[in-house]
Amino acid sequence: MSGKKNEPSAASVERARRKLIELQEGARTMAEVERKGIAVRKNMERLRALRLAREADQADAAPAGANTAPRAKAKAPKRS
Repeated sequence: MSGKKNEPSAASVERARRKLIELQEGARTMAEVERKGIAVRKNMERLRALRLAREADQADAAPAGANTAPRAKAKAPKRS
């Protein structure tokens, strides 16, 4: 039998360590991305609710027969 044991080389140990670190960093990064996405969606929902409430208030405050379309700009007179 050979006198060698089945010990991994220093290079393979280093590769395994780097791979483990990369997996851990990847998991942390994905968790952070998910947290940010949740925060963005929550903020969008909050802003949408505020906008809808503001639009409802404006619709209630507007007179019933008022035209809500924007007025057209007056044309400038032609210069000769």
